[in-house]
Amino acid sequence: MANSIPKEYKFEGWLGHTPDSANGKMEWGAFEPKKWTEDDVDIQITHCGICGSDLHMLRSGWGPTPYPCCVGHEIVGRAVKVGSKVNHVKVGDRVGVGAQARSCLQPDCPDCSNGLENHCARASVNTYGSVYPNDEGKSYGGYADYNRTNGHFVFKIPDGLPSEIAAPMLCGGITVYSPLKKNGCGPGKTIGVVGVGGLGHFAVLWAKALGADKVVGISRKASKKEEVLKLGADQYIATDDDKNWHVDNARTIDLIVSTVSSEKMPLTEYLALLKVGGSFIQVGAPDGGNLPAVSAFTLIMNGIKIGGSAIGSPEEIKEMLQFAADKKIRPWVQTRPLKDANQAIVDLEEGKARYRYVLVNEKHASA
Repeated sequence: MANSIPKEYKFEGWLGHTPDSANGKMEWGAFEPKKWTEDDVDIQITHCGICGSDLHMLRSGWGPTPYPCCVGHEIVGRAVKVGSKVNHVKVGDRVGVGAQARSCLQPDCPDCSNGLENHCARASVNTYGSVYPNDEGKSYGGYADYNRTNGHFVFKIPDGLPSEIAAPMLCGGITVYSPLKKNGCGPGKTIGVVGVGGLGHFAVLWAKALGADKVVGISRKASKKEEVLKLGADQYIATDDDKNWHVDNARTIDLIVSTVSSEKMPLTEYLALLKVGGSFIQVGAPDGGNLPAVSAFTLIMNGIKIGGSAIGSPEEIKEMLQFAADKKIRPWVQTRPLKDANQAIVDLEEGKARYRYVLVNEKHASA
């Protein structure tokens, strides 16, 4: 990383102007970051992970996107400007930003005051594609040279964690780390992971590191089996290729984390895998938000629960990063030059990533 701290810099990045930008048609250009406040940090970006959310947002899959939009919410770089109200970061620090850029942070907020900023219902702002209140501007993400984010959501990266490894943890990693921790993953438990891709491969790594007795990878095709077992899974279920998989493995799993973003997934069959009292936690968010119908009797007769989880709180993210450094967690990452971002998102959509792409801003990442 370069040693000099720039005094002047421009906010430029890959911008989506229409839903077609998700097809590799982003355009490089300048953008106006949110208005500066003394709670903010400006970051010179060296790395940014590519997340499935980026494609959903570019194509307005989760609702109308306020174009132009610069996506990317797995940002790592160095702080080049730090507001006077930010105490935990100093200029020159290696820092990261995940999927959330701000919440209301008010002492009377039942969410923010209890360490649940990621569920703040008053004033939650995403790292990209959000409009700030009080005419402060829009949020722009990390397929860019610089980022501006509220310091509460800027995290120091532990020394033992390379930037290209830390970046995809800031959304992909925390999205599955949080529900695993909150739902009791650990010794004595069998954990199922539905969809072993960018998110799911993190879930396998975390579940093993957290001490689960057994981890079961669940995806459609048998062709992934060897890769998933190499990640550390103890068993693999191929739902397209293994006949009667939901019968043969019925009531064997304590907790399932589902990363799949499809309203056509075999949800009833997944639920059949849970032990009595087990939990199914959905983290994948399909376009439109629809999930398959579930019979009330499936829940009642088996005593099981369906829940959801959204990224993680700032405290959970700090805990996860330190846990990853201590345990030397190494997700499977493929680096791509920032200049090739359009091709990289096309390759991600085509399922070529194994398992997370990370864009490298070569202007800033060079020694």
